[in-house]
Amino acid sequence: MRDRRGVQDAHRAQEFGGFVAGAAGRLLHTATLLTAEAPDANPRARRLLTRALAHTYAHWDHPPGEDPYDRAREHLATHFAHAVWQRYRPQGPLAALSPRERLVLVLRLYEGLADEQAAALLGLPA
Repeated sequence: MRDRRGVQDAHRAQEFGGFVAGAAGRLLHTATLLTAEAPDANPRARRLLTRALAHTYAHWDHPPGEDPYDRAREHLATHFAHAVWQRYRPQGPLAALSPRERLVLVLRLYEGLADEQAAALLGLPA
């Protein structure tokens, strides 16, 4: 029994590692756009990504058909929306936008979500 659990844990870690290898770059770019940090100096975006990936790993035993990228992106967006990022004064081209405006812009234009999907993710009417 113990050996089977170890094999399952190793398989889970390997699957998650593959997911991170394929998705972390795009998720980091999304987080960087949200925080309006420079791509080469983005500690807030990296913290946001780390939280999203930790949450995704904690819930890795997802139902069949559920996309782990969607789960990570959702956590990234909702944590950004509810966090204290508003105290931070961002720099760069998106800095003039409010955090909510940046969030909607990134979800719609960069992530390609439909209006209804973005609204549902943010708890807003469509």
